Amino acid sequence: MNLPTEHAAKPNCNIELKARLLSFEAAEKIAKAIAEVRLPDQHQIDTYFHCSEGRLKLREIIGQRAELIAYCRANENGPKASKYFVLPVSSPDRFKEALTTTLGIRSCVEKHRQIYLHQNVRIHLDRVSKLGDFLEFEAVLSDEHLEPDSRRLVEDLRDRFELSEGQLLRASYGEMIEGV
Repeated sequence: MNLPTEHAAKPNCNIELKARLLSFEAAEKIAKAIAEVRLPDQHQIDTYFHCSEGRLKLREIIGQRAELIAYCRANENGPKASKYFVLPVSSPDRFKEALTTTLGIRSCVEKHRQIYLHQNVRIHLDRVSKLGDFLEFEAVLSDEHLEPDSRRLVEDLRDRFELSEGQLLRASYGEMIEGV
């Protein structure tokens, strides 16, 4: 994201890895064994909007909340940095209508997500409508969790989940659904 340097909000950053699952059940067993915390499952609808740079989506977490997520991430295999902003949305229907009118909808993704926490990594087990089953790691960077250590942790998790190079994904779910 090209942001003005003066008075600009600093984006959050994480190291991400996304892969297609060969066995949801096997991944679930591993996640349960290594996670320190399991968060409640979520039913999410992500509406992606056209934008000139990066990605922009409205995430509606059914029965909980909605948030606007703006992010930039390279489309490459393996662990990659993602810079993002997450903003709460109090009127998702009106907000979606405003963005649809001004930017246009690029794609819409519906998924059920299990969320596990291991150190500074969010482990997502996703069942994505029309696409299948996926695993995603998001190592959240901070003053205590620096990028080199987080990359190593993501690579270690990749080994523990036995993810092959062929399972790794470059694109977002929103981009993948466009090809369906």
